Amino acid sequence: MIAAEAASAKKAGDILILEVEPLIGITDYFVICSGNTERQVKTIADEVMRQMLKNGVKPYRREGEKENRWVLLDYLDVVVHIFHAEEREFYGIERLWRDANTVPFEDRQLA
Repeated sequence: MIAAEAASAKKAGDILILEVEPLIGITDYFVICSGNTERQVKTIADEVMRQMLKNGVKPYRREGEKENRWVLLDYLDVVVHIFHAEEREFYGIERLWRDANTVPFEDRQLA
């Protein structure tokens, strides 16, 4: 929830939390969200990392920060995918994990 709320604070779009542990066993959750520009993707990633660190959690691995089209932040139990909106549509990650349970998340930016 911390990652999703941090993404929301930077106006990430289409925030989705999927419980993937029963399907893959190497992580428990995916947090998926979108930014409209490379700059926004970077801003979202920076805020997620800042808020997670504030809560005592460092990423095990980070990828995609050079291009900021698809940034992956691996916190072992949670993997955060921050997509540029075009990349998210192209890869259709939600379709790949359609059998995963969705975790309710109320985006306060939309409320």
